[in-house]
Amino acid sequence: MSKYPVAEKFVSINGEGARAGELAVFVRFKGCNLHCSYCDTRWACVEDAPFEEMTAEEITAYCKGITNVTLTGGEPMLQELAPLCDMLIENGHNVEIETNGSISIKELSQSVNRPCFTLDYKSPSSGMESKMLKENYKYLEKEDTVKFVVGDDKDLAAAVSVIDEYDLTALCHVYLSPIFGKIDPAHIVDHMKENDLNGVRLQLQLHKFIWDPEKRGV
Repeated sequence: MSKYPVAEKFVSINGEGARAGELAVFVRFKGCNLHCSYCDTRWACVEDAPFEEMTAEEITAYCKGITNVTLTGGEPMLQELAPLCDMLIENGHNVEIETNGSISIKELSQSVNRPCFTLDYKSPSSGMESKMLKENYKYLEKEDTVKFVVGDDKDLAAAVSVIDEYDLTALCHVYLSPIFGKIDPAHIVDHMKENDLNGVRLQLQLHKFIWDPEKRGV
C-alpha cells in the first residue's frame, strides 16, 4: 500500500486558480526538484522537512465533506498520484494538481480519472526557467491552467513570449500572478493592455491578503 509524505494538510479557500474563493482541502507533499528564488513553501522542500505518512485511504477520509482537493507541495508530481487521484475522484472530489511544470503530466493526464492541472511557468527571476517542460502543453485541456509567477519586466516579457508561441489561451486558463511584494499589480495590468493579452487573467493570491502572508495552514 502506497504511503505519501504529507508535510501539511488543511481546509481553507482556494487562494488562486479557476476555483479561487471556493473551499478546498490542501494536501501538501514534502520535497521538490526545483529551488525557485521566490519559493514561499521552502520549508516543505528541504530534506529534513517534517511529514506524516498517509495512505490514499487516509487522505480521502480527511477530505470527506469538501468537494475540491488541491494536491500541492513541494512538488506533488514526485509522488505516484494515480491511485490517490482515482480514489478521490471516485469519491466525488474535484482534484487539482499544482505542479512546477518541470515533470511530465502525460501519463496522469491520459488516465480515466483525470485530475485538472495547474502548471507553473517558472519565469527568469525564479532561476529555474531552463527546467520547464513545455511538452506538457500538448496534454492541457480547457479546465487546466498555466500560471506565470512574475516579479519584473523580464518575467512579463517571457510570459508574453510563451503565451504567444504556444497559443495557451486557446488551450486552457492562463494567469499572471505577481510575486507578493515584488511588483505592483497595476504594472501587470498596464503590461496586459500594452500587449493585448486577451484571455489572460491577473490573479492575486487571496490567502496572502486575508491572512499574514507568512501564515501556514491557510
